[in-house]
Order: sequence, then structure tokens, then C-alpha cells
Amino acid sequence: MVKKKIIAIIDAFYFPFFRRFIPLQTFRYAICGGANMGFDIVLYFLLYNFVLQKQNLDLSFVVISPEIAAFLITFPVTFFTGLWLSKNISFQNSVLAHRTQAFRYFLVVLMNIAIKYWGLKLCVEVLRIFPSVSNAIMTVITIIFSYLMQNHFTFKGNKPDIEK
Repeated sequence: MVKKKIIAIIDAFYFPFFRRFIPLQTFRYAICGGANMGFDIVLYFLLYNFVLQKQNLDLSFVVISPEIAAFLITFPVTFFTGLWLSKNISFQNSVLAHRTQAFRYFLVVLMNIAIKYWGLKLCVEVLRIFPSVSNAIMTVITIIFSYLMQNHFTFKGNKPDIEK
């Protein structure tokens, strides 16, 4: 029920202009990924500023800075929302077991974190590109990498085309 409503809302914005350039699956992936990224940004902001109040998180055996604590809290939430959206909205034609999809999705997320980290280090420290520009470059690279990996590895499938 929720799945069908989300698909209907996304598909309502799949105008003829987009149909000429972007396949429906890619369009859905872009909307879901963008929505999940927006959710991550808002959740991180709220946690960092209002829950943690920009203060260290003291767990008595370790003290975690507020920026890392907010990330550690946000990550599992947006991991599962991203997995659900990818599995149920973007890549419905996958025949792989849910457990396999979840494990592969986790691997791709970890690879994206590594690519972004090392890419930022390379761009900023070696190539001397401004950090904001470097971040934008690495975001584009990780989005392309993620889509290709999700499409051909995590959610590869043999069922007929996605629901229209």
C-alpha cells in the first residue's frame, strides 16, 4: 500500500520531457536517492544541533564528538530507508533474496564511503582542489558508482520490467 502510493507520487512527476532522456527505473532511483539524502541531511542536522546540542557524547567507556555521534546515529536509519526504497521502488525486478540484497547493499555503501573518503583526500591534499568542489566531484562519482553497482550487483534481476 505505501509502496504503491510512493510509486504513484514519483511516477506523477515522470513527465514526457524526462521520458525522452531517463528510463523510469533510473528516474525512480534518482528521486528515492535524493529523498533519502535529504532525509539524511535533515536528520543529521536535528541530531547534531538539538539532540546532541553540539556536545560530545560520553558513553563512559568512550567519548564521541558530536559530528561523529550524529553520523553514527543517522547512518543505520538512512541505510535501512535507502535499502527499502531501492528494493521496493527502484529495483523491483530483482530475483535475489532479501538477505542477499541487504548484504550487497551494505557492501556498496561501505565502498561508497571509502571512495568518498579517499577521493576527498586525493582531490584536496594531492590535487589541491577546493574542498567544496572536491566534495561535489566525489558526490557525482559515488552516485554513478552506486547506481551501477545497485543495478548490476545488489538488485540484479531477471523478472520482467518494473511496475508501470
